[in-house]
Amino acid sequence: MTPLLGTHQLVAGYGEAAVLAGIDLTLERGRTLALLGRNGTGKTTLIDTLAGLTTHHSGTIHLMGQDVTRLRADRRAAAGIGWVPQERNIFKSLTVEENLTAIARPGVWTLERAYSMFPRLKERRRNLGSHLSGGEQQMLAAARALMVNPKLLLLDEPLEGLAPIIVDELLAALAEIVTGEGMSAIIIEQKARKVLPLADEAVILDRGAIVYKGSSEELLADDRALGQHLGVEKASATA
Repeated sequence: MTPLLGTHQLVAGYGEAAVLAGIDLTLERGRTLALLGRNGTGKTTLIDTLAGLTTHHSGTIHLMGQDVTRLRADRRAAAGIGWVPQERNIFKSLTVEENLTAIARPGVWTLERAYSMFPRLKERRRNLGSHLSGGEQQMLAAARALMVNPKLLLLDEPLEGLAPIIVDELLAALAEIVTGEGMSAIIIEQKARKVLPLADEAVILDRGAIVYKGSSEELLADDRALGQHLGVEKASATA
């Protein structure tokens, strides 16, 4: 079966500066990948490259067998890529409901289904984006990406800066999306031990190159690799 996502010797960056150094990556349908690494190792650049927001230097990107390497970001969204950036990028002058319906595409993810996944958003459906807390804005960004009915969901540090209770709510929703609903996803997260239980596979980047690739379960149990590549302490810690 054709993989959902495949990159071959992908080199990309910003302008003439190449950040990614020949990325070979494959993700099967219904699988979730934890994309890990220290700050500045190229994680966001890889996500942004898949979404069509960086300068392509060489290599290819295929989505469901289609070469999307040269497609604009909006065409990639139409092809099946949903993107939740670190900055969230919600429309702050629109209501929650307007945010969700403005870019919706036909499919299984409807307004009511999004509200069912994120009940807080239904309670605040008439609130402007600017009137939401940081955690609610993150939920809105995730729900909005689902409303385009993607085949692949890209999330860039969805837990960053959130209160613990919101982190737990968002993790529960993400677990349902990727496990219960079978959505394929790539998730960047600094808190490795938080995201690895949600993922099937893990990749660690360093200086724009893959330095570790394996199952998330194996990485979660590998204190040496976690410490060496991520600076994560042993399992007794709360990292």
